[in-house]
Amino acid sequence: MNQTLLYRDDPYLRDAPAEVVALTDEGGIVLSQSLFYPTGGGQPGDSGWLEWDGRTLEIATAVKGDGGACVLVPAEPAQLPAVGTKLVQMLDWERRHKHMRIHTALHLLSVVIPLPVTGGQIGAGTGRLDFKMPEPPQDRDAVEEALNRLVDRDLEVTEGWITEAELDARPELVKTMSVQPPRGAGQIRLVRIGSGSEQVDLQPCGGTHVARTGEIGALKLGKIENKGKQNRRVSIVLA
Repeated sequence: MNQTLLYRDDPYLRDAPAEVVALTDEGGIVLSQSLFYPTGGGQPGDSGWLEWDGRTLEIATAVKGDGGACVLVPAEPAQLPAVGTKLVQMLDWERRHKHMRIHTALHLLSVVIPLPVTGGQIGAGTGRLDFKMPEPPQDRDAVEEALNRLVDRDLEVTEGWITEAELDARPELVKTMSVQPPRGAGQIRLVRIGSGSEQVDLQPCGGTHVARTGEIGALKLGKIENKGKQNRRVSIVLA
């Protein structure tokens, strides 16, 4: 399906018009253009509301459907807008923005702890990465300080695109062992933190991020848990 992905074009967009183009058998709603980020890559689907003809429908989350289209999942059974209905979609912006801050912060955590990532999860104010790390960091205060120094540098966060062949030639860009960049579209999105001599990170990612690291705000290191002989789970929290 040729659906415009507004969340990718402008992650700061909070509301937008759209038209209902399909309803799924499970009660989901597919719009002509999606403001909502669908669950994927460790980032939860967005929540929010739809408004049309004086009616409001709460959206609990968004998931990927056939052809990669974003499908909106209502919070409870209700009358759905018919195909062809023009409406306005609105995000739970506070929740989304916390996802953006945490997601960008986890990229920085992978810089501070430069080890293979075996898993990860993003929440509204908390997040974690699992590392292939036989022993925990010896100085957790130093990890937290290094993380906040990167935040305080207020580095620019930008995106670009490379071909699948180019990514194959640069396997070091893929830090995650458990999740591989989606293929089949010919191009893969890269997220860059810093530029030129100030660049600190470059990796494939389809999620939403803040425009500068300073927007993340202060971070605290949470639990460091043992997840097997070779893995450690490192959590972070927005201070």
